[in-house]
Amino acid sequence: MQYRTNPKNGEPLSALGFGCMRFTKRGAAIDQQKADREMGLALDLGVNYFDTAYIYPGSEACLGSFIASKKCRDKLNIATKLPQYRVNRREDLDRYFNEELQRLGTDYIDYYLMHMLNDAASWARLQALGVDEWLAKKKAEGRIRNAGFSFHGGTLQFKALVDAWDWDFCQIQFNYLDERSQAGVEGLEYAAGKGLPVIIMEPLRGGKLAGGLPQAAKKVFQAVDPDRSPAEWGLRWIWNHPGVTVVLSGMNDVSQVEENCRIAADSLPGALSREQLAVYGRAVEAIRGVTKVGCTGCGYCQPCPKGVDIPTCFAAYNDSFADGWFTGMREYMMCTTLRKVRSNAGLCVKCGKCEQHCPQHIDIRNQLDNVKKLGIRD
Repeated sequence: MQYRTNPKNGEPLSALGFGCMRFTKRGAAIDQQKADREMGLALDLGVNYFDTAYIYPGSEACLGSFIASKKCRDKLNIATKLPQYRVNRREDLDRYFNEELQRLGTDYIDYYLMHMLNDAASWARLQALGVDEWLAKKKAEGRIRNAGFSFHGGTLQFKALVDAWDWDFCQIQFNYLDERSQAGVEGLEYAAGKGLPVIIMEPLRGGKLAGGLPQAAKKVFQAVDPDRSPAEWGLRWIWNHPGVTVVLSGMNDVSQVEENCRIAADSLPGALSREQLAVYGRAVEAIRGVTKVGCTGCGYCQPCPKGVDIPTCFAAYNDSFADGWFTGMREYMMCTTLRKVRSNAGLCVKCGKCEQHCPQHIDIRNQLDNVKKLGIRD
C-alpha cells in the first residue's frame, strides 16, 4: 500500500480509503459477513482509512461490528459525518455525536466531518449555535482527533469555506469528469496549498467511470492500453495529483478490493505521461456525448415520499442514450414499473424534497419528466 502523509499532523494515511456507503444488502439490511470479508481484506492489504456517515443506513453499525470482531480499532482511522443540516440547536451536536459513537462502538472519532457543508453561510449558522466551542471541547477531550467537512458545491464557495475556519482536513468530489466542476482541481490545489489533507470521494462517479462507461469511451482507453481497466484509468488520474491525500472507493466485492489496492500501490503523483493524460480528454468527450443526467447513484435523494426510485430512473435514462432505447426501456421496466411495489418516474408529484439533498444539484423533477418524454413510459 502507498501511504501519503497528513500534512497537518504527519501521520501516514493509506492512499486508498474504504468508502462504507455501498455495502451489499440483503433486502433492507447490509450483508455483514460479506462486508466483513471485504473490509478485512482491505485492512490486511494496508488500508487504514474507513469512511462512513450518520445517514448511510446501517453503515456505521456495520463498521463498528467489524472493528469489534476484528479487534482492530488501533489499526485504522474512522471517518464519519455529522448531519449538520439536521442540527437546529446546540444539544443536537451531542445527540448525533453520541449516537454515532454508540453505533461505531468507540469513544473517539479520528476524522469527523460536517456532512455536505456547501458554503460559508451554512458554517456561520452552525457557529451561531456554538459549534466552534463544541469542536474545541471534543478535540481537547480527545473525542475528535481531526475536524473537517465534506463539500458539494462550486469552487468559489469551497475556497471561502476553507478560509472560514482552521480546519484539519476536507473532502471533495473529484474525478476526471469533474476536473472543472464542484471544487475542481482549482479547489484541490487551493486546499492543499493551505496545508490541508484532501480526501477524495466519488472518484469513479459511483461506478459510472468503471463499469458504466459508454462503448465509445471504453474504446478510447483500450486503444492506448487494453490491459488497463476503466477503473484503473480513473483512479490513476486522481492519484497523479500531489494534493490528494486519500481516495475513497465504495468497494463491495473482494475483486474490487484487490484491484484497487494493487493500483494504489504504485500510483504516484506525476506518474502519468503527457500522452496518457491526453487520453482523458478524449474519453470525457465520449462520455458527455451520451450522459444526460449526472447522477452518481449516491441515493441522498432517497427515500422519495411517493416511492420513486430516482437513481434507477436516471440510470435507465442514461443507458437509453449510451446503449440504445430498448436497453434503457428494458432496465426501466424491470427495475421500476414491473415491480410489485412500483417505483417509476410517473409517481413523482414534484414536491422537490429530493432536490434539497442532491449533491450534484440535479434538476430532478424536470429530469424525471424527461425520462417519461423519451418514451420510457409508465
